[in-house]
Amino acid sequence: MAFAADSGWGNLPNGKWSPVIYSKQVQLAFRKSSVVDAITNNDYFGEIANMGDTVRIIKEPEISVSAYERGTPISPQDIIDADFSMVVDRANYFAFKVDDIEEAHSHVNFQSLASDRAAYRLADQYDQEVLGYLSGYKQSALHGAANTVNDVTNGDKADAAAGADELLAGNKLDRTSFTNFTAAGVAGDSIPVAARLPGAVSLPTDYVSPAMLVSRMARKLDAANVPTQGRWIVISPEMMEIMRDEDSRLLNGDYGESGGLRNGLVLNNFHGFKVHVSNNLPSVGTGAGTADTSAQQVNYGVVVAGHESAVATAEQINKTETYRDPDSFADVVRGMHLYGRKILRPEGLITARYNLA
Repeated sequence: MAFAADSGWGNLPNGKWSPVIYSKQVQLAFRKSSVVDAITNNDYFGEIANMGDTVRIIKEPEISVSAYERGTPISPQDIIDADFSMVVDRANYFAFKVDDIEEAHSHVNFQSLASDRAAYRLADQYDQEVLGYLSGYKQSALHGAANTVNDVTNGDKADAAAGADELLAGNKLDRTSFTNFTAAGVAGDSIPVAARLPGAVSLPTDYVSPAMLVSRMARKLDAANVPTQGRWIVISPEMMEIMRDEDSRLLNGDYGESGGLRNGLVLNNFHGFKVHVSNNLPSVGTGAGTADTSAQQVNYGVVVAGHESAVATAEQINKTETYRDPDSFADVVRGMHLYGRKILRPEGLITARYNLA
């Protein structure tokens, strides 16, 4: 009953005169942005059809160069063929049903609403899982950020020197990667990050600024001869907040534009990277928002940078169908998302574990 009545009022006491009106406008849940398609390549899209398919990828052969003098006998080298594999080993599905009576009497199209939500949930799970994989982490449960170090190799390693997570140890930044700290840490400690405010005349001694972190990532890629065109970095909202707090030097030419921050692709050029913000990056313990300048390995987040050629993804909605439920008068809608992902060039990926200082 929408209206209160005085304690002595007895007219129409049951409230039946006040109808309940259901709006035809449905409140849709907020959606997270997906970034995987923007930072990976799909060169092998279309080469998968079924769960368990394997794509063999041929590696460029290595050729040696020798000094030549007049009369030097030429000895052609043998070309060594090598490859590695991308296994299509990921599939997720949705299934729901709408009863005939419910469909006939409902004032909204629940089948359409549920199908739209299912498509988003598949895309979001795909984004979470792939971002975790290329950062060196895996999910402990679906629809959650990756929170466990990955120890499962997909197919063959692209580089024999990579670990089980297919990443190079030298490309994983932690507290020991920086020498400005007064209190040294040990391998695996997260990096305290804070804004370096205007007026600073020396490097901080108990944290690293966003510019320092991204510069180190750029240097690592430069040292590996990774092309500057096509570089990207994915950061969390916590890191984006610190970058917004950074001094005014970040708000001019380094952005590559005069408009500053904007939605979507938040920065078009920061130290040569296109910057994406995502809520789907790996998060361990209570995540990057846990403020701590001491050496610790329990609560931290992960940022990842790389080149668009470093990771390949191949995906498709393998099956979407509607059929009559044999056990009731209802239509069942179900679909399956099939995909594979592979780190092709581990030298083109840099990760960093960090927390707020």
